[in-house]
This record gives sequence, C-alpha cells and structure tokens, in this order.
Amino acid sequence: MKPFDFIQPQTTDAALAALAEHSPNVRILNGGTDYVVELKHVAQSPGVVVDISRLQDLKGIEITDAGLRIGAGVTHSEIMADPLIAEHAPAMIDAAHTVGAVQTRNLGTLGGNLVTCVPSMDSGPTLLALDAQVTILGPKGSRQIPLSEFFVFVRKTALEPDELLLEIIIPKENLGKPAGFIKFGLRKGQALALVNAASAFRIEDGKFKDVRIALGAVAPVVIRAAKAEAILEGQAVSEDLINEAAKIAVTEASPIDDFRASKEYRNDLIEVGARRTMQAALAAANA
Repeated sequence: MKPFDFIQPQTTDAALAALAEHSPNVRILNGGTDYVVELKHVAQSPGVVVDISRLQDLKGIEITDAGLRIGAGVTHSEIMADPLIAEHAPAMIDAAHTVGAVQTRNLGTLGGNLVTCVPSMDSGPTLLALDAQVTILGPKGSRQIPLSEFFVFVRKTALEPDELLLEIIIPKENLGKPAGFIKFGLRKGQALALVNAASAFRIEDGKFKDVRIALGAVAPVVIRAAKAEAILEGQAVSEDLINEAAKIAVTEASPIDDFRASKEYRNDLIEVGARRTMQAALAAANA
C-alpha cells in the first residue's frame, strides 16, 4: 500500500472543506469494502483520503416531505433491518441480502455502492426502478438529480472531486410501489452479478401504469429498459405481455463475453430476470 495523508472530519462542512482543499488528489472513504482493497494495489498514492464514516448527516432512514430518505452512509445491514424500508421499499431488502458476505453488509454503505458505479452493483436496479433521486453536496451548495443521471460510465459518476453524496430519496409517490428484484451469480452468496434486474409498476383498472424495468451488469452502467416498459404501459395485464416485454428487454442491453459467462447466456438471464421481476411486481400489486 502506498503512503497517503488521512483526514477524518467530524462534520459535513469540515469534510467539504477537506475535499475542496485537496481536490483533485483526494479520495473519499466510508465503509471501505471496495476502496481499501483498491488501495492495496494502486501504483501511486491517492494523495489524501477523507474518511466520512463519522458524518451524522449521512446517517439515518426516515420519511420526509419528499419521500423516503436514506443517508448515503447507511449500511446494507441497516437497510435489511429497517421497518420503513420493509414497509415502503421491500425490494431494497432483497437487493441488500445479495451484497457480499455479512461482514461486507455490516460495513458497506448504500452510497458507497452507488459511487463505486460498477455495472454489477446490487442496489442500483431497484433504486432506478423506483425513480430514486440523489442529493449531492459541494462548495456551491446542494443539488439533486435523478439516479439515472448520476451514473455516467463504468466507475464514473456525476460527482466532482470536491463533492459528496449526501442521501438517496425514493419519491413519496413511489413509496409502496410494487416491485421485484433478482440477481444471478455463479453461486448464491458472495458473487458478482452476471445479471441483475428490478421491475416496478402499479395496476390500475386492470392495466399497467408507471412501468419501470432496470437492468444491471448488462451495459457500462445500470440501465432502464425503456422499450420494454413501453410495451406494458397502459395495456391490460397479461402474462403474454410480460413475456413479450422480457424479450424486448434483451434487445436494449449490451452484455459482454468474459470468463464468467458468455453474451448469449447473459441474454438468457436478462429475459428470465426481467420476466421474474415483473411477475414479482405483479404478485405484490395483487397482494
């Protein structure tokens, strides 16, 4: 591990000041489940590491006027145990269960999972399907953007070097929206996703409404399957239509061939994952 300077601010203002002072040669550390591993293999020093794990502004899960607020520093284990998540966004619990091992879930944070911005992230599809927003803090104040705009490319987000992810918000109108999540890996636990997927929609007057289908590990970033969504939107509920939408979702993805799985196999998983998550959302809507 290369030497670096370490700062552990106690307030958000102090953290932002440290980021501004040392940008761009600065990295943020929270749970550390990804970055500590990276630090052991980097060719040169990151310069300054700012540990934000003690910032109270990044903690907590609560209902606000905007919706369900989840601090960026909330861990996956906290998500799994929280009654508000269970009531308003239970698919997030299903996704959190698939993150690493118990130790990883105890340390790893929701914000860290999003900021790492790998295509196979487990938290992204469900949040994207629920139209989540993120709040970003920087020297010019705060700004809020859709999560879909936060993801830019592999390991690249909309964050500037002197900015901090503060919170994730599921809009009030989407609280309790029926949703489903699934992850496919080479084994049941501690595996990177070959494909993961989430779907969410409402059923009104026997028709699909506000359809969202999100896919992970099939493109440089987590994506929405807009054409598949359009197949369902406003149409009468039917299993045939779900099957058709699942097939369309495959055409919107661009999975790769690698040592873990072929492109053809991933395409099969996309169709199965989209179909099963839509079926799960339908079951939740009918419950």
